[in-house]
Amino acid sequence: MANSKSWKKIFDDYKILDHDFDKSPFPLSATQIKKACQKFKETGEKEVRILCKQDSREGRPDIFKKHDLFLLPVKNGYYNIIRGEGYIDIPEIKEEIMIYSSKLDFQLDTAKIGNSEMQHLDYAYAASLIRTFMNDPSLVLTIRGRKYTPDFEFRVGKQVIKVSSVQTEVDAGYEGKNQVVLIEAKNFSATNVIIRQLFYPFRQWQEQTKKKVITLFFDKVSGEDIYSIWQFEFDDPKNYNSIKLVKSGKFRIIEK
Repeated sequence: MANSKSWKKIFDDYKILDHDFDKSPFPLSATQIKKACQKFKETGEKEVRILCKQDSREGRPDIFKKHDLFLLPVKNGYYNIIRGEGYIDIPEIKEEIMIYSSKLDFQLDTAKIGNSEMQHLDYAYAASLIRTFMNDPSLVLTIRGRKYTPDFEFRVGKQVIKVSSVQTEVDAGYEGKNQVVLIEAKNFSATNVIIRQLFYPFRQWQEQTKKKVITLFFDKVSGEDIYSIWQFEFDDPKNYNSIKLVKSGKFRIIEK
């Protein structure tokens, strides 16, 4: 990893490996990260936002991998280094691709221009694939973009993590009569993802509604007209690792 050098210096400067992770996470601030990395030349070696982006297991610096650690934001400018499993595998969907007929009675030209996650999601929603997958014709788009979480806490093993006003972003959120469906989308085939991307929005919206909150992971690989959807659930909203796969499916959308 390009930023492994920076993180080794951060760990050395603040003696992070001397910390007892069985008792609590290690708190670290953006100010401390900047101070430790101020003499590095490259932007990727000292920019806090880049150093703290660890969205996949492989995306972690070497020292995190070696010591079974991962990083979570807990407040604006503050992080926790945590020992445990921070990621969820996105299993390969082995079932056959289902041919899905768009519910629109006309073809969409503009939806096929470009390759953004949001655009693929909008196309799947416009064709009613999201509603069909969730078996809920009442779903309408109500959430998009960045929001800030309320205060909440949860566990990773025996470690207690307290979160306050952390910025989250869902690619789309849909509300129906009885449920809210939140989607994290990718335009590439991910084999794993940090649980935070599903867990923080889930906890955030669970505080705002009495309806059931569902989390979906969605991808459409560039150059392939195949849309994959996985539904995850948290058995215990206060346990970060209680995530489980409910169902999944692979679809090819056919227009009329």
